[in-house]
Amino acid sequence: MRQNTLSRCVMDVIELESFLNSPPRGFSTERRAGCTVVKWDQENSCVFIDEIQSSKGNVIFCNSPGREITVRTLGEYTDLRRQLTSMTIYILVSACTNTTVEEKRNRDVPDLRYYVVAINGSHPMIRWEMERGLDQTISSVAGESYSVDVDVSAALQGWVGENFQNLVDAEKVKPTWKDTHFTIKYCSDALFDIPYWFGFSKRQFKVCFNNSAGVSDGCIVLRM
Repeated sequence: MRQNTLSRCVMDVIELESFLNSPPRGFSTERRAGCTVVKWDQENSCVFIDEIQSSKGNVIFCNSPGREITVRTLGEYTDLRRQLTSMTIYILVSACTNTTVEEKRNRDVPDLRYYVVAINGSHPMIRWEMERGLDQTISSVAGESYSVDVDVSAALQGWVGENFQNLVDAEKVKPTWKDTHFTIKYCSDALFDIPYWFGFSKRQFKVCFNNSAGVSDGCIVLRM
């Protein structure tokens, strides 16, 4: 994934092992005592990935706040909003697959593979979706603490398309995507923020994208 290529694209989806073996521009990896440490350019990227266990051991993204980002002041929120609408956002999603055998056994299906999803926050379409969602959230909980899930499942599904499948036990199956969001938590200084403590200030909005719209511009769609 070249940074100048992604700047013209909307999204990129890379299997975690491929990401670690051949990091994109702005990322580097190194092995330390049985774990893989990932360093990244904080001037151009927002990485919201928790520590994860992979086939290579623990994977740690340095300086990543993880899937939950906490802001406590209007200044911190403004800075986060600027990053989300001007940088490339990276989150880790998992693909789960129900094969015919597993469905007959009626059991829970473990995560099949991990993928790093890169979303170009500066792309006009993504920036508009992000700003609209954040504006609606702020206006509905003005002066309160709140928690908002930014869900990219619709954008992810639209990007990879309906025909994307994994091979499991010699059977081609369509994956179910999990962990397709990151969470922004705004904590006000109000001691008696009743709506927040009772869970009334939780919001969610989806970032949407349809690859059939023809805006992919010949860019990378999926790398494994």
